[in-house]
Amino acid sequence: MSRTADTVEIREDEVALLVGHGSRREKSNEQVRELAAGLEGRLGVPVDAAFLELAEPSIPEAIDGLAHSTSRLTLVPLSLFAASHVKNDLPLAVDRARAEHPGVRFHAGGHLGIHPAILDLLDDRAATVEAELGIDREDDDVAVVICARGSSDPDSNADVHKLARLLYEGREFSRVEAGFIGVTEPLLDEVLHDLAKARPDAVVVLPYMLGDGVLTGRIRDGADEFDEEYPYVDAAAGDPLGTDSRLLDVLSDRWQEARTDSVDMSCDTCKYKVELDGYEEDTGGARAMLRAMTHQQAHEDRENVDDEPHAHDAPGTHIAVCTNQTCAADGAPAVLEKLRQAARDADADVHVTRSSCFDQCGDGPIVAQYPDGVWYGGCEGEDAERIVSAAERDRIVSELVHQTL
Repeated sequence: MSRTADTVEIREDEVALLVGHGSRREKSNEQVRELAAGLEGRLGVPVDAAFLELAEPSIPEAIDGLAHSTSRLTLVPLSLFAASHVKNDLPLAVDRARAEHPGVRFHAGGHLGIHPAILDLLDDRAATVEAELGIDREDDDVAVVICARGSSDPDSNADVHKLARLLYEGREFSRVEAGFIGVTEPLLDEVLHDLAKARPDAVVVLPYMLGDGVLTGRIRDGADEFDEEYPYVDAAAGDPLGTDSRLLDVLSDRWQEARTDSVDMSCDTCKYKVELDGYEEDTGGARAMLRAMTHQQAHEDRENVDDEPHAHDAPGTHIAVCTNQTCAADGAPAVLEKLRQAARDADADVHVTRSSCFDQCGDGPIVAQYPDGVWYGGCEGEDAERIVSAAERDRIVSELVHQTL
């Protein structure tokens, strides 16, 4: 058992839930389950796997299945960085669980983040590529690029740069740079071409990904294209993090932090908490909700893209119901279920989900209709059919309108 499990009291009825993103590639989902099994052996408590989207069980389904047999449940996200899933989706799931299972004590863990074990893992990934290329960082000029997915969250992107600097410190690399495969800059191609000007002997590209999916393939393709374009530089990409046992070291620490209520989030640089230059419109609960739904819609719009790992079936209308404490007490869970039933009965092109607080406490239950930007207030279950019917006809229920955005 790890040092983490040795330092805390473990109750027999305690369980943990490892939360992965979810993928249409079953191999990626199996990696999450493999890590969950490894973490169970490490912690000495039952550990199940759940997914944010695209795979089953969902977080609510997993919690509902575990809550009857435990008094303490700790959720640990298998997320590299703190972006919207960790900052919004996971806390929302925990709030819902606390409301629906008052007899269970819930804890939410932090993302993997920056950790010595991950730095060691990246160092080993780089050494493997060096050996394949027949080079030695002590004798040759070796540059490294850590390539991440890229995010619209500045915290997430900043952590990639911090990771790159920490990998550089104390090691014999000539340079370690951060790059991204999409969403933000600098893109991998830009970083590689910039490195070529310094004429290193070799460039090692490290995919900062958990699974070996579409994006990892694009990173490998980028490294291969660079290798062909610059014959005086040897270049190759390494493997993603995968299910390396060192990830269990990190997850064990995040589990302990969660169950002792000592999770330290980056609130001072969180675009949902404070106004950051360029991200002012994302600040606040309502803006966070709209940002999350816009993010989901962007994924849904990719449904016809081949091999798109984040594709969804795109709904015409997205309806979100606030299920935070005040709205929940006013009957939001019943409204949510009525809306879902109405959408099913009408076979409507409407997607109904839960959401976090809209900052309209006391006027709920609040129901938001997107992309129309309409909020309904004081909703009841009997309003569900009218809301869904209006959404299908591209209309709104005027007498329920609380405000518009």
